[in-house]
Amino acid sequence: MNIQGSVALITGAGKGIGEAIAKLFAQQGAKVAVIDMVQQDIDRVVADVKAAGGEAIGIQANVTSEAETARFIQGTLEAFGQLNIAVACAGIIRDGTMLSLDKDTGKVSKKLGLDKWQPVIDIDLTGTFLTLRDAAEAMVNGGWEGLLVPISSVNKVGQIGQLNYASAKAAVAMMPKMIVGEFLMRGIRHVRCVGIAPGYTATPMLTGMNQAALHAILEDVHIDRLIEPNEIAELIAHCVSNEALNATTIEITGGLCYPHGIAK
Repeated sequence: MNIQGSVALITGAGKGIGEAIAKLFAQQGAKVAVIDMVQQDIDRVVADVKAAGGEAIGIQANVTSEAETARFIQGTLEAFGQLNIAVACAGIIRDGTMLSLDKDTGKVSKKLGLDKWQPVIDIDLTGTFLTLRDAAEAMVNGGWEGLLVPISSVNKVGQIGQLNYASAKAAVAMMPKMIVGEFLMRGIRHVRCVGIAPGYTATPMLTGMNQAALHAILEDVHIDRLIEPNEIAELIAHCVSNEALNATTIEITGGLCYPHGIAK
């Protein structure tokens, strides 16, 4: 499958990794649908794509809603006539330990609440499922060659203080094997699924953090720097063209060797 002439839908495309994917795909000749919650970010990315000579539409939507997922899939089909690539990049983080203790009594003073648990599960897991499910439906019904790309994380294997996030990303990392297994059982041969699990990436949240803390993170990364969003976009572009990549989740971490604070 070629990116040139294809139609790509990217959720969470208003910034960070999703923005990099949308811009790279448009640069390589795809028509892109930029899906995000923030209209201002959508407008900026769409304007940048068009200024560079690409084709793009923007749709503001909440990926946790079945109705809105159906709407942005339909909007993409109405604008471009088909759908070939769907990247489920929308995600959030709400860190916190399951239990916090009072330093004087040693008893539980606070629990991880549903206000931190549920939004992460809703967006990172359910939102990914809905995006992939409805994109796959469109690809199957349209008879178009397709690629589904869920975005997991290296923290799928566990990160202290991210029980919610790690749980969601562990489930997302398993999706390609399950989805392709179902496709094989149903005789769906023209749609693949490849997950991507980035390590520490140069998004504003990390680049703007305390530099001493950032340095401590990079001590565990073999290439001694953050992953650039465009490097992740380039990996996904390779997955589009290489059909042998299927039913798996690929890590791109720069050689992250101690992701859990394991003693050296």
